[in-house]
Amino acid sequence: MVSRKLKPQQLYQACDPAQFVFQTTAELAPLGELIGQMRAFDAVRFGAGIRHEGFNIFVLGPAGVGKRSMVSQLLGQKASAEPASDDWCYVNNFEHPHKPQAMRLPCGRGTDLQQQLGQRVAYLRTAIPALFESEDYRAKAEAIQQAFSTRQESSFKELGEAAGRQHIVLLRTPSGFAFAPTRADEVMAPEEYNKLPDDEKQRVADAIEELQKQLEKILAHIPQWMKERGDQLRQLNRETSGAVVTQVVDELRNRFNDLPQTRAYLDQLQQDMIDNADDFRHDEESANLSGLTVVTRKTFHRYQVNVLVSNGEQAGAPIVSEDNPTYSNLIGRLEHMSQLGALVTDFTLIKPGALHRANGGYLLLDVRKVLMQPFAWDALKRALQTREIRIESLGQMVSLVSTVSLEPEPMPLDIKIVLFGDRL
Repeated sequence: MVSRKLKPQQLYQACDPAQFVFQTTAELAPLGELIGQMRAFDAVRFGAGIRHEGFNIFVLGPAGVGKRSMVSQLLGQKASAEPASDDWCYVNNFEHPHKPQAMRLPCGRGTDLQQQLGQRVAYLRTAIPALFESEDYRAKAEAIQQAFSTRQESSFKELGEAAGRQHIVLLRTPSGFAFAPTRADEVMAPEEYNKLPDDEKQRVADAIEELQKQLEKILAHIPQWMKERGDQLRQLNRETSGAVVTQVVDELRNRFNDLPQTRAYLDQLQQDMIDNADDFRHDEESANLSGLTVVTRKTFHRYQVNVLVSNGEQAGAPIVSEDNPTYSNLIGRLEHMSQLGALVTDFTLIKPGALHRANGGYLLLDVRKVLMQPFAWDALKRALQTREIRIESLGQMVSLVSTVSLEPEPMPLDIKIVLFGDRL
């Protein structure tokens, strides 16, 4: 090897400090890209720009080289220029309560619907009981009850008059009704009745038998009359509550008039409120078990809105990084609560997963962590293939439980997955 002598000025590159406009490098903005990785940077940018189904991104490289930082920075710039994702909610399905209905609303309006509906339900809980305490309602209800009583008493009065013409009286006893012969408007004693001639006894027996048949007809009609009275009272309740319920729901319709799915839901909600007006007249029932008060009837839960995802305060498309990609953390879950020794659930206990939060945007995952979680990889592939998020508990999926649970309506999925991993 030939040695070469270098001059001192060749070992040092001098620069003029006057050319810098900063005092220290802390004043400088961070570099916007990885030095020497322009090909990878362009590949991520190209992959993120493909919005067709089936195109996702795998970022390969050893740990600690800044892969996640580079991708997050690039996606952040891109996502900020994209439209914000919609809100997703679950609401009660009044026809099939075990199949909650998924509802899609523009960004921020899901929370608005939840708040507006909650305020109006609280108002109805005070307004409807006040209507049922009014003099007008009481007068109409008493008129229905009086008509039923008059009809019943009139039938028994006519029967009693018919019996009286045959010297028989209709008696009301603790065990029901009975007929007895009379003399001088007084019930005959058994000894006195036994002294009657046989033909008179036969006449009384035949008359009582005929009257008994008429009584049985009247008694057979009473359940029908009671049903008619109940129908009239229910109709009165619907009419009484219908006006205020319609007024309140119409306000919501006007507010969400541009959303057909929401209008259809409000139509069903209005009808359910009118049909179950009695629920607003009573507080939630509770039971005291060993000093612990447990609510046993959640009357108004069915009128709530479970806002699963809302991006009202976030501009642009969502970017979600899930560090613990378990099956439930990806797909979502159904929570349960203990009630009187049993586990129960409803649509308000549906919780979102990372796919819900990143829907309409980007989901960043470590591929090794996904593969190490039971069922997570298969669930992720199934969601991408079907383009929908279907919430199912692991117990049901592997047939470990057979209890009745919810079947939430699947939500459409529009997402780009970014996996990070090494070559292995």
